[in-house]
Amino acid sequence: MVTDSCLPLAVRAQLIPLLLLGFNIASGAAKEHDTSSQISSNGSEPQETSIEIDEIVFVIQSQKQSFHANQAINLKQDILLQAEAFSQNPPTVLLIHELSKHEGAWTIVPIIPHLSSTYSKKSWIFFCEEQTRIQVPKLLEVIGRYDKTKEWFLGKALYDEQSTIIHHYAFAEDPVVFKYPDFAAGWALSVPLVNRLAKQLKIEKPFADFTIDLKHEIALFISQKSNGPQLTSVKEFCTEDESSPEATNCATTFHTYLPFCGKAVEKRNIFFAVKTCKKFHEERIPIVKKTWEKQATLIEYYSDYADSSIPTQYLGIPNTERGHCGKTFAILERFVSPAVAEVPWLMIVDDDTLISVPRLQRLLSCYNPKEPVFLGERYGYGLGTGGYSYITGGGGIVFSREAVTQLLASGCGCYSNDAPDDMVLGMCFNSLGIPVTHSPLFHQARPMDYSKDYLAHQVPISFHKHWNIDPVEVYFTWLAKEDDPVSDQTIKKPKKEREDL
Repeated sequence: MVTDSCLPLAVRAQLIPLLLLGFNIASGAAKEHDTSSQISSNGSEPQETSIEIDEIVFVIQSQKQSFHANQAINLKQDILLQAEAFSQNPPTVLLIHELSKHEGAWTIVPIIPHLSSTYSKKSWIFFCEEQTRIQVPKLLEVIGRYDKTKEWFLGKALYDEQSTIIHHYAFAEDPVVFKYPDFAAGWALSVPLVNRLAKQLKIEKPFADFTIDLKHEIALFISQKSNGPQLTSVKEFCTEDESSPEATNCATTFHTYLPFCGKAVEKRNIFFAVKTCKKFHEERIPIVKKTWEKQATLIEYYSDYADSSIPTQYLGIPNTERGHCGKTFAILERFVSPAVAEVPWLMIVDDDTLISVPRLQRLLSCYNPKEPVFLGERYGYGLGTGGYSYITGGGGIVFSREAVTQLLASGCGCYSNDAPDDMVLGMCFNSLGIPVTHSPLFHQARPMDYSKDYLAHQVPISFHKHWNIDPVEVYFTWLAKEDDPVSDQTIKKPKKEREDL
């Protein structure tokens, strides 16, 4: 996805149809579910039924990168230990990164046929993230309310207050009506629903060209594309911290999206590369200098024009109208050259990206720079037919030095200077077998483009775009505090205008 902020608006407008190649959104509005009564779409109320722990298949939405894989393994062990305390029959606990070699397994849809064929005699498939905390006895009690012979789609409901580009402007007339699950709280599909989805996938492959926000796209696939049930909101699926008073009646809680592994990476060990162009030197660079530049020890600006007042570096790559692959790979070459200090981490950002350097320091404490780390907000392209995952550039892309070294040594690179740099990087790392490491703390869009409840349990590291906002205000509202949660922040509604990602 082309994210560089120097694209002319007219060119960006030409790219919007690419985003609309995803799911065909039905025009009918989704029926809203009552959170308190939890009545299904066919009007039937959930009934108390008995359910055994081994009727549930737990699927942890894990990642290959070592830190994340270890977190998922710890959660698996916790689930099994809890189950052992009251049952002779342990549940099945799967890790997505071990479940399939398919690059698109993280998008869930490719593994549905496997889940159906292998676990058709089970009752529920319960999905969760590696930081989700589960009270297994309470979960059994909650899921036992729902008739396991019926089709159910359960979760903590999120919704958009206004239509947004990251959801293809879905339900533009009334976006509130469509609910989608917060993966952090866990979400569940009854096996009858999984079985029907698997049968449908044999007939029709509903894969989108782009995967941008999986939780929204999964809900569209189930309830719109497959004519399945709407999401039923379950109040016991929570994202509060497990130690909070609000978590007393929760079956699930959420630990943190900003892990901290003992010692923050020092600022002098992170090199920041800002992509810009001459026409934005006066408009955007002052915003960077007013906000996060003061937190960065090593930072350089790369432009199509050398301006000593900033200063900017010109790497011999002229500005291009579409993608900026040539510029990005020139930055990577410079990073490993004697021209800059030899440090373990590189972050490439656009000139309209806002970031929290201290939070990035905390996050990077959990990764080993001697491993090839390629980190940011994960998107997917063509994952239904092979394809690859990539880090969308607007939220910032983090590389370990080892990742850059392996990439450049491979010879993989741009097929043209104006190729989309983030997508080319994704193709290259995919060919090298280096996984994309996803963190939802990096954001391709602005705070108001995301659900309030979704951001409430985040400690964000970046946001992107100055469009129709005061970027300095956004920075000091959302990013200036080093590690405080932002659940009490108010999201201001912008004017109803549209722009590409």
